[in-house]
Amino acid sequence: MSSVKKRTRARELALQFLYQVDLLGASVLPDLRAFLREMETDAESVQYAQRIVEGVHAQRAEVDRVIAEVAQNWKIHRMAVIDRNILRIGAWELLFVPEVPPKVSINEGIELGKRFSTANTGAFVNGILDKVRQIAHDREGAAEGE
Repeated sequence: MSSVKKRTRARELALQFLYQVDLLGASVLPDLRAFLREMETDAESVQYAQRIVEGVHAQRAEVDRVIAEVAQNWKIHRMAVIDRNILRIGAWELLFVPEVPPKVSINEGIELGKRFSTANTGAFVNGILDKVRQIAHDREGAAEGE
């Protein structure tokens, strides 16, 4: 499995687990390692999935704040659970994982939406993550003293 496919698989696993966290609460977080071991044998996929879940959980307040800021006319708690978590993964990568190119995070979010949600999710995810990308870019510029 190529490194790109491993990251795609990791995002799928993270989405499945974050969905559970969203529905059942943070009390399921200790089950993450067992879930990943049961679902995937590739160590690289497991490692990145764990990084996503832990990162999204640790930065959730900031990630949700940024999503809410750009998702005009949408309250984050009113979004479909799957869509909300696709956006969280993409926004977390855009804001906190500089080694992943923004285009990759956005495209992966669109593909997750197409696979796991509705026909309209791809465009919805694209629009919101593109705005998050701009915020992340602006922050990066400010941090570099532009």
